[in-house]
Amino acid sequence: MIEVKNISKSFNKNKVLKNVNVDFEPGKVSMVIGKSGSGKTVLLKSIIGLHKPEEGKIFFDSREFINANIKFKRQIREEIGMVFQGGALFTSLTVEDNVRFALDLFSNKTKAEKKKRVDFCLERVDMQGSNDLFPAEISGGMQKRVSIARAIVLNPKYLFCDEPNSGLDPQTAIIIDKLIREITLEYNITTIVNTHDMNSVMEIADNIYFINDGQKWWNGGRDDIFHSDNIELNDFVFASELYKKIKDVSK
Repeated sequence: MIEVKNISKSFNKNKVLKNVNVDFEPGKVSMVIGKSGSGKTVLLKSIIGLHKPEEGKIFFDSREFINANIKFKRQIREEIGMVFQGGALFTSLTVEDNVRFALDLFSNKTKAEKKKRVDFCLERVDMQGSNDLFPAEISGGMQKRVSIARAIVLNPKYLFCDEPNSGLDPQTAIIIDKLIREITLEYNITTIVNTHDMNSVMEIADNIYFINDGQKWWNGGRDDIFHSDNIELNDFVFASELYKKIKDVSK
């Protein structure tokens, strides 16, 4: 579990996060939604330590993170997997080298053990046999799968995904969504996804957190969205005519 307690973060006197309290549970996909500039990306970066909040605390399974020493922070970071927007694979490295990258940095496994782990992770995301290919030689959806394989190679307890479906067609996005959910359940991972994709939210979210003006404005499950009277949430989620019709039908 990840617990965010009273987090506030400012940039040049502009308060981006304002006393945010959120709990993310293991074995569940938690999705953070909100307009551009709402603070959701700053929240994610604060949780993983890329930003240091001025106020509040963050706990990884009861372990305080913000004020921990460098050695302890490194230990927690080794338990984190990250799927970046666009995949963020190293273009000069093969698929196998990309997935093995974290193992080279953080593990003492032998070369053979690393190869076995890489092959297992690639097979888990249905990318077996792609070891010697370069990112430019595979599709965007395949790159996202490789990025997920890289993120789980160290058996993470916590998985962060930043707009994992960005740039993907709807069918491929569904495949990536299902893969994220399957891995979360299979390994009891605490998974946090930042997204604008309402299809993803409706497909796989267990818990939804709506960030508005730097605050946690609303939270609930997929079904709760259709019955919420939160004006800002409804304006964001049901902006399209299609989703407005879906909401009307669900009443």
